[in-house]
Amino acid sequence: MKKIDKNSKLPLYHQLVEVLQKDIEEGVYPENEKIPSERELCDMYDLSRMTVRQAIAEMRNMGLIYKVHGTGTFVSPKMSQDLSKFYSFTDEMKKLGKNPWSKVLDFRVVFAGKKIARKLKCDKGVEVYEIVRLRMADDTPMLYERTYVPVDRFHSLSKQEVEQTPLYDIFRDRYGVIFNKAEEVLKPVATRQDEAELLETSQLMPSMMIQRSTYEKDHIIEYTITIARGDLFEYKVVLE
Repeated sequence: MKKIDKNSKLPLYHQLVEVLQKDIEEGVYPENEKIPSERELCDMYDLSRMTVRQAIAEMRNMGLIYKVHGTGTFVSPKMSQDLSKFYSFTDEMKKLGKNPWSKVLDFRVVFAGKKIARKLKCDKGVEVYEIVRLRMADDTPMLYERTYVPVDRFHSLSKQEVEQTPLYDIFRDRYGVIFNKAEEVLKPVATRQDEAELLETSQLMPSMMIQRSTYEKDHIIEYTITIARGDLFEYKVVLE
């Protein structure tokens, strides 16, 4: 067990965070397993209750742990996403036994600016739906998304419909879309304050920005910018 260096310039609570984070990464404390109590951590590392509480609070802000009232503190699970095949957030969360749903923050028709027109490969000024959603798993906010789809392909799409039914289900069942591919660009980004508030995480925790273009034959029918919580998601690609 790594000791805390009380002569170090690094704050004691920060050292404890690093120790526990490393233990989590190395599997000493597996996902959804209980970590030692505040009192136990105080005894293990010869630290004050205040220092341990500060470390625990920081780890919760980082999304490393979660607290169950009256039971204890547990290691947060990671949502692993395989990028080598087409996927939807709704389907992936259901596989994990989660209840996926979307909170529609904004739904409106706008004229495509230069950037959106380029992403959708349409003319500038064409009408597109702009859909802003917070994607939830049970009661946990997971993704913040801004989606653009062409109005001429999806006439009469409504906010109420998007709130009640997964977007890809609407595309497939109501409009007869057959998806043939999607392209994604991933980039780690700093979490903005408004994003951190919506996702209930800390600005100190980086996020992953995912830009997705979804195709129906040779036509792009959806362009989405997603901010995924860096503390809850990990992405993998299988190379063969």
